[in-house]
Amino acid sequence: MSMNDRARQFLPFDALKGLKEALRLKEYEHERIMKKDISDEKISYISRMLGQITKNDYVYLKYYDDGHYFQIEGKCKIDYNKFLIKFKEKTIRFENIYDIKIK
Repeated sequence: MSMNDRARQFLPFDALKGLKEALRLKEYEHERIMKKDISDEKISYISRMLGQITKNDYVYLKYYDDGHYFQIEGKCKIDYNKFLIKFKEKTIRFENIYDIKIK
């Protein structure tokens, strides 16, 4: 067996189990930012857009969660009583919405 083949057999071995995940988590925590202030005009715009969403609308949303801004898009349901917008995999509070577009 050549030296390269012999060395390659040990590549999948992770001597420190969980190290990669711990480093990813540390990096994620380090990159946290403060929530940006939203102008009254933008709040009015978001509110108006939330009121216009119908059952079959495709929605693009930028939102704040856990120190980061994320984007999500797809069909959603709105719960006006609990101030939530629900996608298949994520539920977002109205207060955390930064931008919204209906496609």
